[in-house]
Amino acid sequence: MTRDLDVVLVGATGFTGALAAEHLARTAPADLRWALAGRSLEKLSALRERLAVDAELVVVDSHDAPALQTLAERSRVVIAAVGPYLEHGDPLVAACAAAGTDYVDLTGEPEFVDRTYLRHHETAVASGARLVHACGFDSVPHDLGALFTVRQLPTADRPVRLRGVVRAEGSVSGGTFASLLGVASRIPQMRTAARERAAAEPAPADGRRARQVTLRPGRDTRLGYWLLPLPAIDQAIVARSGAALPEFGPDFTYSHAAGIRHAPVLAGALGGIAVALAAAQVGPVRRFLTGRLPSGAGPSDEVRGRSTFTVDFVAESGPTVVHTRVSGMDPYDLSGIALAESALCLALDDNPPTAGQVTTAQAMGTALTARLERAGVRFEVVDVE
Repeated sequence: MTRDLDVVLVGATGFTGALAAEHLARTAPADLRWALAGRSLEKLSALRERLAVDAELVVVDSHDAPALQTLAERSRVVIAAVGPYLEHGDPLVAACAAAGTDYVDLTGEPEFVDRTYLRHHETAVASGARLVHACGFDSVPHDLGALFTVRQLPTADRPVRLRGVVRAEGSVSGGTFASLLGVASRIPQMRTAARERAAAEPAPADGRRARQVTLRPGRDTRLGYWLLPLPAIDQAIVARSGAALPEFGPDFTYSHAAGIRHAPVLAGALGGIAVALAAAQVGPVRRFLTGRLPSGAGPSDEVRGRSTFTVDFVAESGPTVVHTRVSGMDPYDLSGIALAESALCLALDDNPPTAGQVTTAQAMGTALTARLERAGVRFEVVDVE
């Protein structure tokens, strides 16, 4: 099948999609054949003019299955930046899986990821497509940071306990806010999808184990933070990498939390989460809140310019304790960079042979880590005991 496009960015005029487009415009090879795709030709044309690039424009709707199939058949890698993914994402995943086209997205929605595994993983395995979800702040620094950390251990034949503690500054975009409310409103459906996937997904063939463990709120004496357990997709992504890759050891556990300096802030955060979960269950309230921060809105250049993130990892394996850190720019800037670099990595780099729904660590590993380091993300070893 002839592929006349290397990379297509669907949802290019959205908030994070535009950040990914900007990064491609700055850093992509001059001979890269790429396209900007979305619903509005006017917005796409304005974006191309602002970026001053010679990218093709493709007008397509996220629910137009025949048009998405045609686009997937033309492309080597498709970037999906259209959310919430539970509402808009499945037709494009289906098209890529059927066409043998690599796919990356920004989703942090566990139900969407589990449903696409159940619907499209086997098709993608047969076609050779690599379906890589969560290629933004969720969950690239956590997944690649976990891989970087376990590779600092002296041996891979002992059980490994790993925790990741994230701290991030900045504000939230409309798309992220809508996705978070959507996830919170569908907790029973999310749990059902997780159970169905667990029943269908085979265990590691070599008998290794990998699981996610939820921490209790409390103080991490090593890092000096109060820990707020995060019900984020990052735990599941890292655990799946742990199940797939031998570097994570024979018995791997991962836990994920936000790091908070002061106990009163932790108490306030716990109360705020409880209120948000309750509000998300009420349709009119959820729609009102979503309308307060519309899709396409996000933090300004000024806000992002002074925002950063860090993720500290602590791995314990036998007598060895390793402390590493991944750090860098504003989480939205990271998402745009990571999304674009993930697509370029799949299109251009020598990656491990994989197919089906796979994680960033499985599909790209050190190649994507190297790309992110060149873009300004730092991976460092803090301490080894």
